[in-house]
Amino acid sequence: QECSKKQKNDDTQSTSVDALSSGDGFEEKNEFHTLANAKILLSDCLACDNCMTSEEGARVFQQNQKELFRILNLNKKCDTSKHKVLAVSICLQSLPYFAAKFNLSVNDAVKKLCGFLKSLGVHYVFDTTIAADFSILESQREFVQRYQRRNQEEHALPMFASACPGWIRYAERVLTNLVTSHICTAKSPQQIMGSLVKGYFARQQNLSPDKIFHVIVAPCYDKKLEALREDFYTALYNSQEVDCVLTSGEIVQIMEQKNVSMKDVTEVAVDSLFDEIKEGDVVRHDGKRSDGYLEHIFKHAAKELFGMDVKEITYKALKNKDFQEVTLEKDGETVLRFAAAYGFRNIQNMVLKLKKGKFVYHFVEVLACPGGCLNGKGQAQTEDGKPDKALLNQMEEVYAAIPVRLPETNMHVQKMYQDWLEGVDSKKVQETLHTKYSAVNQTASSLDIKW
Repeated sequence: QECSKKQKNDDTQSTSVDALSSGDGFEEKNEFHTLANAKILLSDCLACDNCMTSEEGARVFQQNQKELFRILNLNKKCDTSKHKVLAVSICLQSLPYFAAKFNLSVNDAVKKLCGFLKSLGVHYVFDTTIAADFSILESQREFVQRYQRRNQEEHALPMFASACPGWIRYAERVLTNLVTSHICTAKSPQQIMGSLVKGYFARQQNLSPDKIFHVIVAPCYDKKLEALREDFYTALYNSQEVDCVLTSGEIVQIMEQKNVSMKDVTEVAVDSLFDEIKEGDVVRHDGKRSDGYLEHIFKHAAKELFGMDVKEITYKALKNKDFQEVTLEKDGETVLRFAAAYGFRNIQNMVLKLKKGKFVYHFVEVLACPGGCLNGKGQAQTEDGKPDKALLNQMEEVYAAIPVRLPETNMHVQKMYQDWLEGVDSKKVQETLHTKYSAVNQTASSLDIKW
């Protein structure tokens, strides 16, 4: 069968797959039963039906607003033994969407969103910045180690970023171990947040992980698929680190369904993982349209490997604005060459060069969505599935205005490395913050996928 992404235009394909019927797994009628079943466009994510099994498809489609309301309704019943603590973690790339859509500052937007979610019955609302701190710190440490081993290990370099589940699914299902061995082993911010909520926070609250229902609000549909990975499941507690992923657009659908106006919602400060502390203003990492892996790893590597302090990074656009490179020169020699490759066309070209042995980059920040995470198909879309370019421009302005905080300066992170993870180089760090990526043997019907 032909891979449906082969000739794909990043902005156009519109074949759709219907979600499960309304009766599946949601028999009880409630105030939310009239919500339309979700339709997921094949252009919404890489995981089309050629590299997603029917079982995975069913489980992905079960992650919708009805699942959130199933838990909320469960908590209204008298049988407290079945109650769940409902925690929602909001990805930073979703906040500019809410700010731009409702004409709010990003700090007001997150407080309004927190107030709305708590009005539904959610107990805790977190942001995922601390998880991205951990992911970046682990990624930059791994890059330095790979660079130092580059002459001993064939697959040490290049290193590819691991935060985008669309890219990861493509690498594992369509590419070979030649590529997957180059992927950074650090978990994505979403899944590290899962470890923090179901591990650290559960322990702080004296809760079993299966007593927490953890929802992620994210900009894209691929995050739903990522949450289902077997390596993010704890058999002892029969618990996924992330139970349900809702896109930013699906949260807005809930607001519309309940006729909620943002201006009438009470602002509530976002919760912290640490006791009764409330989070302050929203902060982000370096990087124009992503979590900033390229910039942080580049600056860290320049300092650690070559003793150079890089203050500002200059991007050089190559074939298009979604394929850019950054270089570091020392004594007239290029010692580091990084790239950002966004969108399937650039990913395809990158992989082709790698297979031909013509790859010149030490690190590549790979994202499946053209334009990066802000352009996730779960938020920056018009009703007909086209990119909402005006809204996206607003979102980029909002994101760029958020203050930058270096992950190294987060004292909570440093304290958790010592108190919870037993040290920076511990076995627990590897078990909690890292995973493995490898090529997956396809079923017989998928063996002949062409690219």
